[in-house]
Amino acid sequence: MHAMQDEAGAPLIAAHDESSPPLPPRTHRARLFTVLAGTAAAVLVLDQLTKWWALQSLNPGEPVNVVGSLIRLNLIRNAGAAFSIGHGATWILTLIACGVLVFILVTARRLGSTAWAWALGLLLGGSLGNLLDRLLRAPGPGRGHVVDFIDYFGWFIGNVADVAIVGAAAVIGVLAMRGIGVDGTRPEHGRHEADRHG
Repeated sequence: MHAMQDEAGAPLIAAHDESSPPLPPRTHRARLFTVLAGTAAAVLVLDQLTKWWALQSLNPGEPVNVVGSLIRLNLIRNAGAAFSIGHGATWILTLIACGVLVFILVTARRLGSTAWAWALGLLLGGSLGNLLDRLLRAPGPGRGHVVDFIDYFGWFIGNVADVAIVGAAAVIGVLAMRGIGVDGTRPEHGRHEADRHG
């Protein structure tokens, strides 16, 4: 029978493609998705709760000092991007936020690193927090103004979602400098390194 297989030239099991890194086990991937989803949910809930508190407790134009005048609570309605940047482009920013969500969901399919799960979770939660404001708050769907209330040194005003997005960017930057891909591998090694760097 072995001779027949050799003559046919068709092995019973297809050869492994050495060019693609092995996928992590299903249980490991499920845990990484749980980390991503849990992080995103925690950021989203905290962001929306703090915005609700700010709307109930703060008055526009009446900042409250937290760390002297360096860090203050200062309520504004922001039509721009993170930290009050980009006024007058609300619809464009809404579309960009939707694009970011699609990117995160597509990228998460290759997830193999705990650190990347945390980073994508922070980015997803922060993006959803501000996107909800744009979709649900005045003056209307897609044009809603984001609730900002954390005033940094009088330079810019943000919220918890912005902090999560900046934190995600910092983690992704470190992972990129270390050469750790979303799937947990280093290109030069071509082997799985997920939790060693998570």
